[in-house]
Amino acid sequence: MKIARHFCWSIARRTLFISPKSYNDSASSQGTRVLGLPPQSDEVSLYVHWPYCLRRCSYCNFNKYIPRSVNHSAMTECLQKETETLLKLSQVSRVTSVFFGGGTPSLAQPATIAAVLETVSQHAQVPEGAEVTLEVNPTPAGMSKLKDFIQAGINRLSIGVQSLNDEDLKVLGRDHSSQHALHTISEARRLCPGRVSVDVMFGRPGQSVASWETELEELLTVCDDHVSLYQLTVERSTQLFKQVQRGELTVPGEDITAVMYRTAREVLEKQGFRQYEVSNFAKDDAVCEHNLGYWKAQQYIGVGPGAHGRFVPISAGSVQREARTQTMAPDMWISEVQKSGHATRRQIPLSHLALLEEVLVMGLRMNDGITHQHWKMFSPGDDLHRVLGQCEVVQELKQTGLLILDDRGLRCSWEGLALLDGMLPTLLLQLGTYVHSQGHQGNGESTAPCHREGQQRR
Repeated sequence: MKIARHFCWSIARRTLFISPKSYNDSASSQGTRVLGLPPQSDEVSLYVHWPYCLRRCSYCNFNKYIPRSVNHSAMTECLQKETETLLKLSQVSRVTSVFFGGGTPSLAQPATIAAVLETVSQHAQVPEGAEVTLEVNPTPAGMSKLKDFIQAGINRLSIGVQSLNDEDLKVLGRDHSSQHALHTISEARRLCPGRVSVDVMFGRPGQSVASWETELEELLTVCDDHVSLYQLTVERSTQLFKQVQRGELTVPGEDITAVMYRTAREVLEKQGFRQYEVSNFAKDDAVCEHNLGYWKAQQYIGVGPGAHGRFVPISAGSVQREARTQTMAPDMWISEVQKSGHATRRQIPLSHLALLEEVLVMGLRMNDGITHQHWKMFSPGDDLHRVLGQCEVVQELKQTGLLILDDRGLRCSWEGLALLDGMLPTLLLQLGTYVHSQGHQGNGESTAPCHREGQQRR
């Protein structure tokens, strides 16, 4: 059995969000077993994508644009319109969380945030105190608008610090300094105490384990109750990739980044942060409720250029969850929304196997893993012991202490969580083999859009 040496973010970030809802009656007429999938949910979370940035970071390959100017009026109108259209299409009655991501959504006008939230409240119930997150670039301009964003309805801030080393920030192409970041954190904590998340990146060019540990300890003296760790991934088509290829920069090898990850987990735990997901740590139970929805395979609607969604379009007569992707280019997205009310470029009915892949891949990212009760919500007749327990490699993973399958459910051990990417191919293969052996048949296909926190990281 060959297991990858440590958690690799590049694999985990691509294996996301594959979750259908149910089958229609035609499956049984074709001799396919009809499965008892989860009851229809009238809840959904909402992701709103702001695609614009002032500059492109050297490592970034996300759907973002550097415009000469932004038509804020048109963007606001279209974000409202698409939100209204997709909420009506889903016929949900409750929106449990809202996440404004990007791009750099702190470049949006606070009035835009307020307008979208008003549209949501007009078409669905939003529970009092529901989490409403805004990603913030820690520049002076971003910090100056924090109070206005809070007044617009934001109650949680996610700050893209990435590094407290000014030279590293320059290499990454960031447009803020370490002092900007520290000032932004301080102001965010004043305005939104207990609901401020900080992103920090490791595996950066030239970074050592010692410097990483020192930097993280410094950050923890000023940060709030939530920290997200991200291993830098050198993506093709980025400026960083070209620099590494030309030998101008070198990034730490796998052995070094494995030590960095372990070190970070130990430092965070000593400071009272509980790891609740592969990359996320919280004190005082300040977890990101929006992301928990993804990891628990719940419905979500994606609004804005390039956003992804997973929900059942009930008003269109469907009973099966679909994968939806919105048009990526902002100008084209605006045109399509103005014409049709939404700009869904691709919609794919998703199969039952894809549903279980979603539950497995996303659930194992959580420290608590997948309970038997949660699994049975999606596949009542096929418990985890039956699906995975008889697999020889799974038995070996259990014996080595990397994977735990017991009366509580399925989860990774502390060591296993760092090796999740190496275990997933085996687990997915066994799941697929079992599902096909039982005669389960999907009437859709699985897809894997690239998401991070919220959906797309800065």
